[in-house]
Amino acid sequence: MAKLNFAEESLPLGDARVERKMKKVLAAFNHSKIQTNKLHAKAAEWFPVIEPILAAYGIPEDFKYVPLVESGLQGGTSPKGASGFWQFMPGTARNYGLKVNSRVDERKNLRKSTIAAAKYIKELYGIFDSWTLVAAAYNVGDTHMKRQINRQNQDNYFKMKLNSETAGYVYKLISMKAIVQDPVRYGYRAPRALLAYNAERAANAAAASAE
Repeated sequence: MAKLNFAEESLPLGDARVERKMKKVLAAFNHSKIQTNKLHAKAAEWFPVIEPILAAYGIPEDFKYVPLVESGLQGGTSPKGASGFWQFMPGTARNYGLKVNSRVDERKNLRKSTIAAAKYIKELYGIFDSWTLVAAAYNVGDTHMKRQINRQNQDNYFKMKLNSETAGYVYKLISMKAIVQDPVRYGYRAPRALLAYNAERAANAAAASAE
């Protein structure tokens, strides 16, 4: 539990309720329930595009797991109309510079939709000043999140009472991060593309620290 975090915001250690919930969500991501070899392949393809864009906007790298949770698990268009890698609603997509009409839908363009998501996430951080709250607000909307913070007089995501989807959202992101970073521990074999990508990143990081 001590090693699990999202954007350097750690789980409150010693909180039995939080630890039970984290274990439950991690278990839901086990190999028998989710064939994440496909997700690992998507990670190897998507991350080289997503990571530099997030970095350019000052967004923690852990937000790269949002598309895997939002669209990697099922994809397509939600019943409410959200679509694309970052599952934008049409209006929100247009607000952040994406074209969505009968001829083109830039929500399905990885680079352009990631730029839009980075702008939105940065704006949310200006409101909430907490990356876990930003992730929750990304899921449920900033208006609803602000209302819940005020109503509960609580701004610690892990201690808030939220609807089931939002209450589990950050736990899902942490679980996705865990199985992508350490697939063997959770019963997976990462494809060669992801292993090569991680090895290259580690080598680049080592080279940078030596300079």
